[in-house]
Amino acid sequence: MKNYNKEIGNEIKQNRNFMKSNFVRMEEIETDQEKKLPQPPLQKPHDEDSKLTSLPKVDKNILKKNDIYRCLKERRSRREFSEEYLSLEELSFLLWATQGVDKIIGKGYATLRPVPSGGARHPFETYLVINRIKDIEKGIYRYLPLSHELLFLFTVDDIEEKLTLANFGQKFIGDAPLIFIWSCIPYRGEWRYHITAHKVMLLDAGHLCQNLYLAAEAIGCGTCAIGAYDQEAMDKFVKLDGEDEFVVYLAPVGKYRP
Repeated sequence: MKNYNKEIGNEIKQNRNFMKSNFVRMEEIETDQEKKLPQPPLQKPHDEDSKLTSLPKVDKNILKKNDIYRCLKERRSRREFSEEYLSLEELSFLLWATQGVDKIIGKGYATLRPVPSGGARHPFETYLVINRIKDIEKGIYRYLPLSHELLFLFTVDDIEEKLTLANFGQKFIGDAPLIFIWSCIPYRGEWRYHITAHKVMLLDAGHLCQNLYLAAEAIGCGTCAIGAYDQEAMDKFVKLDGEDEFVVYLAPVGKYRP
């Protein structure tokens, strides 16, 4: 770090230390789980009178590529999408592949899903910007993994323009038929892992997005992981408080031409 000034060098050192495992410190910490405090809910609650859309049952017949080798070999970050609409069945598959729930275990303690998560904490919520999905109104939604439903939240004027500005001019994001926006509710991880939770949760975000890459490739779609965004602007876009819940990752999805 000799090429950096002292202030920047110290910040880089702190960031490097964050990347390292600190589980040895757990020996001196009593977690909220060990204190037998109530665990955070598996899914963010919503109003009973909310507008919900049931998603179709996931069916493997939707796949265009059944060969995992081919999906891995042909996976690329895609930044050019056609104007074609995605079907509700395709959306259902992508949501199941990234955050769907296959089983609730331990009397509501945890869930088993297609994507792994440290301690089965699954600290993420999935928000969707829907521009072009057949039979679905354009707007902002949240996925409810426990019931496999879409929760309509609100509409936004000039969605494409606002997303482009919030993502440093990356116009292809706002133009996509579908944009995944993953938020993190950190206490879901902190409840069990305390100060060691945060690196684990970011690793989990990588697992989640890689599942989206492969699932999208399997149905003839493409995506591109987005880590460069304006934190405050994106939190405001999906109406999050920025402290107890905040955006950690984005990924636009659409059909592409091979």
